[in-house]
Amino acid sequence: MRDLKLPDQRHPEKAHRPDQEQPKKPSWIRVKAPTSQGYKETRDILKANRLVTVCEEAGCPNVGECWSAGHATMMIMGDICTRGCSFCNVATGRPDALDVFEPGRVAHAVQTLGLKHVVITSVDRDDLADGGAEHFAQTIRAIRHRAPDTTIEILTPDFLKCDASALEMVVAAKPDVFNHNLETVPGLYPTVRPGARYFHSLRLLQRVKEIDPTIFTKSGIMVGLGEDAQGVRQVMDDMRAADVDFLTIGQYLQPTPKHHRVDRFVTPEEFASYEKAAWGKGFLMVSATPLTRSSYHAGEDFARLRAARLERLSQA
Repeated sequence: MRDLKLPDQRHPEKAHRPDQEQPKKPSWIRVKAPTSQGYKETRDILKANRLVTVCEEAGCPNVGECWSAGHATMMIMGDICTRGCSFCNVATGRPDALDVFEPGRVAHAVQTLGLKHVVITSVDRDDLADGGAEHFAQTIRAIRHRAPDTTIEILTPDFLKCDASALEMVVAAKPDVFNHNLETVPGLYPTVRPGARYFHSLRLLQRVKEIDPTIFTKSGIMVGLGEDAQGVRQVMDDMRAADVDFLTIGQYLQPTPKHHRVDRFVTPEEFASYEKAAWGKGFLMVSATPLTRSSYHAGEDFARLRAARLERLSQA
């Protein structure tokens, strides 16, 4: 384990970022507060299994809708990240040791919720030699054992400080979908995602396909961070060059005044133009709306993704 000198910054509101006033949200980005019985039942199951979700940690606007349907994106390896991305509301600092029983609890929750499709994500764990790769693999295997009919989507960190064996370990566990988000255009990485490297993330996605072409790859970006349309379309081209199957584009929402400021709210019409461009570039699946998030409607989209692949193969 590496000896990193990281701030004990468990509360993101204490991040050293300039105070910024958020522009007013337009009508198309507002959602109702969750109140349904299904939401409460999902929350109780997750709480009983002592599981963290990115839905809560990242303040996802779709949490009410997803949890009401029994869907939640589970976040493994704790709730403290070793990175400090300016868009993210997850706390930054020195994480706790891995919980060896967590993969089993995740699998039990998946089985209890009766999920047909599950999304598993994590914080960045630069303090671990393998970046948490083995923990991801153990979680995938545990779900396969407890819920063999459930399809598994993982949303991984970039394993930037690891050797090639880390990624190989995760791919060998055979998730159905390997998702790693590029998050933004390369020119904004120094301010938005300073601990990451754009072309490393791109190569990570490409390498997954080289190791196992049967695994679907997926990546997403946020808009409203200061990018322009040309930059977004270039990212699309880069993803397709890396053989990425599924693209998501959603509106960035500023978690607190101390996070990266919303440059603007992109209109639904602009999202529609991005979606049209992405289909034209050859993605198997595209989701581009203001409220799109990596795991929003992931199960339904996975079914469409499989159907799109079969259709394309039949035309080859």
